[in-house]
Amino acid sequence: MSAGASMGMGMGDPDGVEAGDRVSRGDVEARAVDEVRADGDRPPRYDRSATHRELTLDDIVDLRAYERMRDDVRRRVIELKRIRRVQLGTMVSVVFENRETVRFQVQEMARAERMMTDAQIQGELDAYNPLIPRRGELSASLFLEMTAAEDLRVWLPRLVGIERAIELVIGAESDTHHVMSVPEAEHEAALTRENMTASVHYIKFELGTALVDAFAAGPIVLQSVHPEYRAATPLGEETKASLFLDLRDS
Repeated sequence: MSAGASMGMGMGDPDGVEAGDRVSRGDVEARAVDEVRADGDRPPRYDRSATHRELTLDDIVDLRAYERMRDDVRRRVIELKRIRRVQLGTMVSVVFENRETVRFQVQEMARAERMMTDAQIQGELDAYNPLIPRRGELSASLFLEMTAAEDLRVWLPRLVGIERAIELVIGAESDTHHVMSVPEAEHEAALTRENMTASVHYIKFELGTALVDAFAAGPIVLQSVHPEYRAATPLGEETKASLFLDLRDS
């Protein structure tokens, strides 16, 4: 499967995919989001030294090796995503990505598609590496959590532009900074439409080094300022601490 095809939005259970069937990023993410609520394991330790390095072929293990470690990897990433997931109202959630979540995605895609060659894996790396945040930047997947056909029919046209309407508010009272979401450039063309939005978008928040200290010190609110959908959620301390490492590390 091509890297472009792997960025689709289908929903399903990747554990039930037979060899040769297609599975999308939405499939893998949906499973992880569902399991976050039930998993009670303690947070794992993470190697932060390579958080912002692009993944290479050497970072992706072969299918047999991954199968042996997969249960442990999934538990760790589910817990990581629990920390980094922010619900905005009833229909929108934001999962902040890092090197660990992106690596998991590539491994799951390789497993589902039974990818055996370096060229196949490199195609996935080329597609997903842009989601790894750089220093002074946050990267996230934005999900519209609707499955009913009628909800999709009504809301997808109304929420056009949602990928540019998510805002980080840093600080409080008179000393606040506002950082708007920007669609991730590599996937914007495929996911941005004039008359109907997609149910998943990949977005960035470009804070720059000047706001890193302000992020650590002040309260943070994530909010949607879309005219058809307004919601706001304060970030908890655990979430802030995890995201601060993305902003600080090189």
